[in-house]
Amino acid sequence: MNVMKSFRDSLKTAKSILILTGSGISAESGVPTFRGSDGFWRTYQAQNLATPEAFAANPSLVWEFYEYRRQLCSKVQPNKAHEAIAAFENRARNEGKSVTILTQNVDGLHQRASSKNVLELHGSLYKTRCTKCKEILLNENIPICPALEGKGAPDSKETSCIPREQLPRCATKTCGSLLRPHIVWFGENLEEKVLVKAYEAVENCDVCMVIGTSSIVYPAAMFAPQVAQRGVPVAEFNIETTSATRQFQYHFQGPCTITVPEALKSQ
Repeated sequence: MNVMKSFRDSLKTAKSILILTGSGISAESGVPTFRGSDGFWRTYQAQNLATPEAFAANPSLVWEFYEYRRQLCSKVQPNKAHEAIAAFENRARNEGKSVTILTQNVDGLHQRASSKNVLELHGSLYKTRCTKCKEILLNENIPICPALEGKGAPDSKETSCIPREQLPRCATKTCGSLLRPHIVWFGENLEEKVLVKAYEAVENCDVCMVIGTSSIVYPAAMFAPQVAQRGVPVAEFNIETTSATRQFQYHFQGPCTITVPEALKSQ
């Protein structure tokens, strides 16, 4: 039996579908993964800037790095995989089905492709959180504040010395404190309410798709294997096999922009 047809048949009868996405889906839109040779910005390893300690030591440097990422992501477009997911979600919703998109990405491309039920496990480049009052707000302005105009260039000769008071500040009248990117940094816990919804989706789905993720970043890496342990069909879409591939019923190797639209096309 054709393997793709078998998966599509599972999808047809499913009532609750979980779609887990990682950096691989956005890489095909041109979003850097910040791994391997892509792992540097200026002379810094990207992962060393994605920490509370880095922000405390030099908020100007960290804000420039994230302004650079915001600029990059605002210039790219959702690809055929993002669009196929959004179209599938819309059709499924009209049929009374549930679709949850659980993404490790922070680029907002699912929303720009018109997906609705998106859970952002690691936060968003386009949200800020106040370091004092903790208010979380959407902010899609490029630059996010006047002092970051023209900043963030990856040239190693650039330096970061924006005064703290000119960095993004909380707009709440009684606050005005320093804002930080609403991103889950290394060493931080995932947002509790997002995690609760994620676990609900993992426990309730009757089909799961794992798209463009290496299945090594926890806790996201354990979601699909947990689904598979329940005997639920799980399909992995990746340009290569991963450490979790053997645990899944289906594996579709190749670019997500080809395999995902094929799997999700209207039946």
